[in-house]
Amino acid sequence: MLLMPLQASSFFREELVTNLGIERAKGIFMRLGYYSGLQDAELGDALRDRTQRLEESYLAGPQLHALQGHVKAEPISLDIDLDNDRFYSEFIWKGSFEVDVWRSEGPQPAPVCWTLLGYACAYATHLIGREVQFREVECRGCGDAQCRIVGKLAHEWEDHETFASQFRADPLIDELYELQERIATLEDDIARTRGRASWEPIGTTPAFRDMLGMLDRVSPSEVPILLLGETGTGKEILARRIHDNSPRVNGPFIAINCAAIPAELIEAELFGVEQGAFTGATRSRQGRFERAHGGTLFLDELAELSPRAQAALLRVLQEHEIERVGGQGLINVDVRIVAATHDNLTDRVEEGTFRKDLYYRLNTVTLTVPPLRERREDIPHLADHFLAHFECHYQRRTLGFSDQALAAMSYHAWPGNIRELKNAIERGVILTGDHKRITERAIFGQQPIATPDREKGKRLASHGRLDLQEGSTPPSRRHLVRSLLEAGIPFEEIEQTLIEEALKEHDGNIAAAARQLGMTRAAFAYRLKKTRR
Repeated sequence: MLLMPLQASSFFREELVTNLGIERAKGIFMRLGYYSGLQDAELGDALRDRTQRLEESYLAGPQLHALQGHVKAEPISLDIDLDNDRFYSEFIWKGSFEVDVWRSEGPQPAPVCWTLLGYACAYATHLIGREVQFREVECRGCGDAQCRIVGKLAHEWEDHETFASQFRADPLIDELYELQERIATLEDDIARTRGRASWEPIGTTPAFRDMLGMLDRVSPSEVPILLLGETGTGKEILARRIHDNSPRVNGPFIAINCAAIPAELIEAELFGVEQGAFTGATRSRQGRFERAHGGTLFLDELAELSPRAQAALLRVLQEHEIERVGGQGLINVDVRIVAATHDNLTDRVEEGTFRKDLYYRLNTVTLTVPPLRERREDIPHLADHFLAHFECHYQRRTLGFSDQALAAMSYHAWPGNIRELKNAIERGVILTGDHKRITERAIFGQQPIATPDREKGKRLASHGRLDLQEGSTPPSRRHLVRSLLEAGIPFEEIEQTLIEEALKEHDGNIAAAARQLGMTRAAFAYRLKKTRR
């Protein structure tokens, strides 16, 4: 027996109501009383004389409760006839400790003897072997003259299912996870509608534009679309474009990475769960299909679906119906499927790890997203896009990329594709100070990227700027002059480039820049003014 001062009990109840809400707090106290009633019923059942009538055994419970100091229960009416499926019990509660807990709060809008009510339900249910529910029809906590309870078989109460749900745990964490997922979806939608440009595919290479044109032509249809491409090529961006260009644009866009969810949980994530379906399923929960109803569901890494999930997905595509894990009924869903994978599904079908009928069902329209190394002309545009984004995000103002950094980005193989480029630009912005150029080292670290200029030992960029790499042997003056002549760059442009680069090297300090070029400050200032006319 745990004794707690009335004031502490009142504080504890108030804390639960404040933090969890009155309905959740009520459920906790009713379950507390319920388990206490079960224990007393088991004890009373073990100790009672088998020759006692059921009514006598039943009345032992209220007496035990009174001895424990919870409440004094005076019977008003008791009618037990289980052969004729009849049970009726009525008591007056005197000295309810829960009324005293609430007394300082004033009259309440609903009965407050939650723990006592749970106890009565559990004790009667266990003793007679039928589900019994009690209701507190009068309560001193509400301003009534007395506390009176009435008990009947559960099915005789119209709200018996709702009442019974208060005896089942309803973990707050499940609700929080579901709310987090919904918030993330809404945030993505807000980002797409506010800054639509950030979601637009960027690229001008013919292969990419051809793929994008076909994607736009099939977007208004309802057929499933399969996107093939390496990891990091932007398949989710393209899936969002399909959704935005379809009649479902006002519906939800729900994405799921099938490879990120364990095989034993993927069906629950996709199709939902009924309460009690497995250990830990304490409440019913919608799956991604139900959340995507009326919109688009993007299945990334489709090839990782388990065989059972593949069979269920095929049924959805054919019948537009799902069945929750542990459920008994079918739920109609209206969802457009966009799937993506970096694997070769044809090989998976031949190996027997992917269903052939599902493959043909999804293969109505297949689009291949080219990797970044096959669209190098788009790298500068993508780099500028990510640079603007991260400068805004980190509140930085750089001078852009150095010539060597641009050359390195153009010749890098980018095995991680656009995602790798984005991460590299973010690293470059973080490591570069304000009003500085982002160097190759800031983007790629210590490992230099092989470029034609580096391989030939040339230090001249395509537009005439000199950019000597650290750690390499500088070419001779004659070699530099020959490179300039071969490039056909006018002398005025060479002079202007030298002056501007020296000025940038010294953060606008004219005297320092003049010293580097072996000139007086006045001569440097004169030439600077002349080049800027």
